[in-house]
Amino acid sequence: MRTVGGTQKQEGQNAVGPHLTSGFQKLLRKIQGVPPETDHAQLELSVVYNACICLISHSQFTEAELLLKQATERILQMKGENLCQSDAPILWIAAIRSVENTALHPFLLLLPCLQWAIWLATCQLKPIKDFQETSVFEALSSGVGGDCGEDAKETSTKVPLLVMDPKRFTELLQICRVIVQSAEQMNEGRSSEALPLLQAASKLPAPKTLVAYTHLLSGSCLAHMNCPQMALHCYKKALETDAQCVFALHQSTLVYSELGNTQAEIQALHIMHSTLLLPSPAEPSTAGVQILSPSLLLGSQSLKNLLSVPSALSVLHTLALKCILSGRVSEGVKHYLDLLATLHSEDHHRVKVHSEFSTLPRLPKLYLEAAVALLMAQRPADSMALCMEVIDSTLELLPETVVIEEPEEGSEAMQEEGQDRVATLLWAAAAYLLQGQCYSQLKDWKQAVTHYTRCVNMLVKVHFKRRDVQTDVSQAGRHLSQTANLHILQRLKGLSLAGRGISFSQLDHLKEALRDLQLSLQALPEGIGAGLWCGEVLWRLDRKREAAARWEATWSLPTQSLTE
Repeated sequence: MRTVGGTQKQEGQNAVGPHLTSGFQKLLRKIQGVPPETDHAQLELSVVYNACICLISHSQFTEAELLLKQATERILQMKGENLCQSDAPILWIAAIRSVENTALHPFLLLLPCLQWAIWLATCQLKPIKDFQETSVFEALSSGVGGDCGEDAKETSTKVPLLVMDPKRFTELLQICRVIVQSAEQMNEGRSSEALPLLQAASKLPAPKTLVAYTHLLSGSCLAHMNCPQMALHCYKKALETDAQCVFALHQSTLVYSELGNTQAEIQALHIMHSTLLLPSPAEPSTAGVQILSPSLLLGSQSLKNLLSVPSALSVLHTLALKCILSGRVSEGVKHYLDLLATLHSEDHHRVKVHSEFSTLPRLPKLYLEAAVALLMAQRPADSMALCMEVIDSTLELLPETVVIEEPEEGSEAMQEEGQDRVATLLWAAAAYLLQGQCYSQLKDWKQAVTHYTRCVNMLVKVHFKRRDVQTDVSQAGRHLSQTANLHILQRLKGLSLAGRGISFSQLDHLKEALRDLQLSLQALPEGIGAGLWCGEVLWRLDRKREAAARWEATWSLPTQSLTE
């Protein structure tokens, strides 16, 4: 999945370096080895801040929390306060009150900011929600750390420079909090509550990638609220903010698909595929040198789910299929050939895959889809070559017979193995069917009959076993048409018999043609082509009343769409 992080997160951690973290910790141990004094408090809090930023950037959250607790207790000790409390917000409130209107106040406000970052990084949203109700949060929201950097510069002999500008740090926390909390609200079905928060957050000062996320999530909220046009407007704003916000492109394709706007969907898929092939965008910098990766603060699973996109290859496959189904055949063929070329290239492993899983079909199925596209593009020779690849790759794996058993409890492994065997046989049968159609396109009817016959012979190897009763698939198929494999089997059987029947009719073998066309209609009653050709053959056999009845029955069927 493509997120703000990835390799950039590691680069950010390397920029900090373990030696820097270790140096701050050594300095801190020296400072904390003496009783707390007001003169040294700014120095100590600055070192605590720097050390904690480094620890958080390396995901050392326990160590960072311990430093925060110790620093708060030392401030209270310095002011003569003695609270028997371990609750962090209570300690902060007491410590912050004790240094109000002093130079320490802005430095001390940095401690709850650091804890806030730890909660975000560890996806602890309840403490953040509770924290928002405290007076400390109000102080942070009104602006924190603005004077710390200046104080550090003015008193550089006593106070070390801060590794991350406190104001930028707080702004980063603000927008990341809204993004994560809104994602959780959307996951809980509370999109209407998340939307105003995201719209307000889009105006916060933050890196453009994070601002784009607020527009993206606003669009997702509106999509969930059945406002597709408004959602598209938000996705457009996300792309205007960050041209490489591929998540907005992905969500746009889903909305266009839902609206039935195929041409816009194809255009969005084109741009999305090109964007996925670009180098990953640099990590949004928050203060010159990158110290704390924003991706570290955006680790919630709900957000990851919203920011998931298919791989570049999966997008290319979807694009090819959409082009074919919308009549843009030559364009679809080009995409299928590009996809197969990429899969077979020596460096296809270098193609970036931004998802944790690929939605690509298995390779034989891809070959068959590409073969169909080539056949539609009047390229039967190329189509047959791909079909031959499928047949050659499955020939040794084809079983003598395949028995599809009704699922039983505890037989998942056996079912999976059985499904693989069925799939292998279906691929080979489909390849023979397509070869038969290629020869039909070339008007080589004898070869067409041969290949349709091979498809039929392949399909009769499959039997369905229900409980203890075994029946031929032709008898069981219609009763269990909801089973995907059986449904495909019936369609393949109907199409192959129809193709062979049409080929026989072209060779003037009318009796064989009639037999196959009638068997095709038994397997696939909704087959319009088989019905029309069956009427044609009956007419040529001088059985004109039967022919008229068959045509009438066929024309009364609903017309099948290209997609089906």
